[in-house]
Amino acid sequence: MSQSKHHLYRVEVHWTGNNGQGTESYRAYDRAHRISVEGKPPIEASADPAFRGDKTKYNPEEMLVASLSSCHMLWYLHLCAEAKVVVTGYVDYPIGTMIETEGGSGQFSKVLLRPVVTLASQSNAELATQLHAQAHQKCFVANSVNFPVQCESTIQLEP
Repeated sequence: MSQSKHHLYRVEVHWTGNNGQGTESYRAYDRAHRISVEGKPPIEASADPAFRGDKTKYNPEEMLVASLSSCHMLWYLHLCAEAKVVVTGYVDYPIGTMIETEGGSGQFSKVLLRPVVTLASQSNAELATQLHAQAHQKCFVANSVNFPVQCESTIQLEP
């Protein structure tokens, strides 16, 4: 019988938006916060501008989409290395769709990953395309969300 491995991820989220009045009213406070992990640079974050956030800072929705993209990419690169598919470039342009409900709540309805993968000229482009499905199956983050994560990849070979 195999034994499960447990991994803990400790993060500090510190609200920095008290403008002296706390949450006295909806408009009285800033949505600014700092996300920290010991030994790493902090991330200055806020709410989406649609929810009174700072458009110059990352918001939770963007970070969720980025997490899905990053996890997929890391699994994909791992699988390519094992399959001897030489990736020389990878950039993703993911799009997350969130539906806001009348009550002000909402949820993501889907995330579309759109990676552009560059391969060494001798690599198998067909296999490279197929490995995206395996990466999706292994992605820890995609396996944890309750909405579809789709992938429309572009594969290009170096000249």
